[in-house]
This record gives sequence, C-alpha cells and structure tokens, in this order.
Amino acid sequence: MALFDLSLDELRAYRSASTEPEDFEAFWSKTLQEARAHDLGARFEPVDTGLSTVEVFDVTFAGFGGHPVKGWLTLPAGATGPLPLVVEFVGYGGGRGLPHEHLLWASTGRAHFVMDTRGQGSTWGGGGATADPVGGAPAYPGFMTRGLDAPENYYYRRVFTDAVRAVEAARSHPLTDASRTVAVGASQGGGIAIAVGGLVPDLVAVAPDVPFLCDFPRAAVLTDRHPYREIGLFLKTHRGRTEDALRTLSYFDGVHFAARGSAPALFSAALEDQTCPPSTVFAAFHAWAHEDKAIEVYDFNDHEGGGPYQEAAKLRWLRSYA
Repeated sequence: MALFDLSLDELRAYRSASTEPEDFEAFWSKTLQEARAHDLGARFEPVDTGLSTVEVFDVTFAGFGGHPVKGWLTLPAGATGPLPLVVEFVGYGGGRGLPHEHLLWASTGRAHFVMDTRGQGSTWGGGGATADPVGGAPAYPGFMTRGLDAPENYYYRRVFTDAVRAVEAARSHPLTDASRTVAVGASQGGGIAIAVGGLVPDLVAVAPDVPFLCDFPRAAVLTDRHPYREIGLFLKTHRGRTEDALRTLSYFDGVHFAARGSAPALFSAALEDQTCPPSTVFAAFHAWAHEDKAIEVYDFNDHEGGGPYQEAAKLRWLRSYA
C-alpha cells in the first residue's frame, strides 16, 4: 500500500491528543510495588545449545503477581567481566523462541536477555513458554481487549510489569553490568521497550522499532489491520463502551510512558506501515522526554520497517552508550 497516513512534514509536527490519567503515576507505582512484594527469585540454568560462541541460560523469574516468567540470557563464550546488557522484548504473538534465534547482541560482546511474553508465543517463531494464569471479562480474540473493562485487569498491566522485572532479573546476573542497560524491541516489543523506558529511570538507552501500543485514540480509528483492529471489533459488539475502553488504554499508552523517558532513544518508523501507523510512532517519539533522541524513517516500507538496515543503525548508535 502507498502512503495512507500523514506526510513526513505533517508527521514531524504531529502531537498526540491522548489524555494522561491523573493517577497514572500512582497506578504504576502501586503496580510495581505490589510486584516487588514477591521475591524476584531469578534462576539461571545453563543450556546445552551446541553453539560454541555463546553461553545460554534458561531464565525463570517472578513477574506480575509472582507468576513465573521465562527468558533467555545469552553471553559471549568465556566472558569474565560485567558486560553491557541489552534487554529485548518481542513482537505480538511471538515468544522467546529458541536460543539460536538470538545471536546478534551477544556477538557484539554484550549480554543479551530476551523476555518471553506471557500467554503468547503460538503465532510465529520458535514458540513461548510462559502462561498467563489471569482470567478476565469477555474479550475479542487476541490480547488487545483482555481485561479492557478496567486498568487493573488489563493484559498489558501484567506484561509491562513482567518487563520491568525482566530488567531486574537480567541485572541480577553477576556477569551483567546494571549501569549499562539498554531496552530494545520491535512492534509490540518496541511498545514494551517504551513502557520500560518510562518505568525504569536508569537505563542508558532505549531503541523502539516501529513500536506498537502508542497513541491509542488515533491508532484505533486509523488502521483496520490487526492488532489495533481488535479494539474496534470488540467495541462493534460492546456498543457504548468506547469511552471506558479508551480510559483503560490511556494507562498503557506509549505516549505517556515516553513523557517519562529519561535515556537517549533511537526510534524507527515506516511510512507505509498499516500495523503501527507512522503518526502513532511519531506521537511517542515527540513525547519522549530525553533531549538526546533520533528517529530513522523508512519511506517505502510497511511493518517490516528498516529490518537489517535498522539493526545496523542500532549497532552504530549504541556504541556511544553501552
């Protein structure tokens, strides 16, 4: 599809109309406080992968509600000192996959932690291993409307909390350098990275690619592609609940987390992206609070964004931070 959103000049001027809840800070402070009442209990079990250039650990830690969440920690083989740490979050429907799917960051001499996304991991890639034991009110198939009846019940409250705890778990390993921690991800993973960037104050960099979960009021009416379309299809059946749904979503909007971003950031957007429309990405980018920020724009790409070109851009960019 050709361009369907704003022009690049308009994108550079666009600002979101999403309204931040008055108790946003209190909501997330209480959520994380409740999660930290559970022992993190991070366990790192060595895995025989047949790979000679890296060492891999199967990780389990306590996320939201103390629920067990899985991950992989990959280190360069023979590493002996604290290493810069890259914590990665994955795209919608995917899981942590298999260890050999995640070799890029350890190949740079960094420690790499990839978090499994609870309840996901059955749509693409090598699968997931983390259940979501929390039920909820009626929802449209997918994850976007699970628990949409209230912020306390919403699915991404659990996921974002898991993500903060994932950073804490990865930092607890003796070979990772907590003072040089970076959050990265694409699509859903990019949206989670933005949330982590707003909830964890001492990261050294954040790199969200074509991020999802941003500027909900615009995204829900602009694109008819899933996953955002799940919201509209839910409201098509549950008539009259639009205001309540948008209120819940406002507690999870990347625009509001971005306003608390305290680390340098490198975003990316694709101008033909119907899954995460470029205006929603620019909304989070413009809201990002740290003045050291940049955005790579791919003018003829859809949701694949920059792909390997953006990976190369991140490799160059991160040399200055971790």
